Amino acid sequence: MNRFGKALLVLALVAVVAMAFRVSWNALRDVATAVGADTTGATLYPFVVDGLMALALVATLVLTDRADKKFALRVLAAYTVASLVLNFVHGLVPELHGRSVDWTRLADWDPVNWLLVLLATSLPVGSIYFGSDLVAKVLHHRSIDPAHTEESTQTDTERSTPDLPAPALTPTPALAEEADVDRVEQADSPTETAPVDPVAVRVVAADQLAPRRVTGRVPDAARSTRPRRTADELMAEARQVTEAWSVEQLTAEGIRKALRTSPDKARMLRDTLRAERTTTAKPEPLGAAS
Repeated sequence: MNRFGKALLVLALVAVVAMAFRVSWNALRDVATAVGADTTGATLYPFVVDGLMALALVATLVLTDRADKKFALRVLAAYTVASLVLNFVHGLVPELHGRSVDWTRLADWDPVNWLLVLLATSLPVGSIYFGSDLVAKVLHHRSIDPAHTEESTQTDTERSTPDLPAPALTPTPALAEEADVDRVEQADSPTETAPVDPVAVRVVAADQLAPRRVTGRVPDAARSTRPRRTADELMAEARQVTEAWSVEQLTAEGIRKALRTSPDKARMLRDTLRAERTTTAKPEPLGAAS
């Protein structure tokens, strides 16, 4: 149902309730006059009974606590039965239908008449008590509901924030390899000062603080398609690549980048090439020429 249809339904309900109240108002006014109420009191008496019924209905819809809702339903049921009884008595006693109704009996039998008079006179007092209680419950419910919601939201936020796991910085293979190379270069040539990469430093610190996460098997797409080289092939390729290099340029980092090999193999190739360069550059003794 769209909004227009709902509005029409509500308006129709209000119209029906208003007409029903007008019919009940006539009977309750005559009963109030019969039990001794003056003109003003008799005019307001229907609002005391049927008005509390409307208030109890609204409280039933608003209250969420089970005990409060049950109390509002009981008040609604009690005043509905009381209004029904008084309307029934008004239809049975013809003397109550006159325009100038004074005090009269509501029943011929005295015990029933006493009970009906007690019922008619106790409804205004009950409206004061039950109406005040219902309004207090509704106001108390509305006043604590937002605060309770805000408090529960704040509590959940305070509890969930420290419980969140700290994001672990997982180093990528390239950054981890760069960090290993930097440590190898510092160990091999302590006199050389290379610029420190802050990204690598952060990766090393995170690697030391947080445990490594198991990544599982390396996918085939990430593996190199180049076949593995033997030690002789790697050595021959290193001699060919570093043929024009000086001895100072023979570093493990340079060989590793040029040949795309591991740091351990790069250090082994560096030591071998430096040893070959030193042996080749060593001068022959004078006695060997004679």
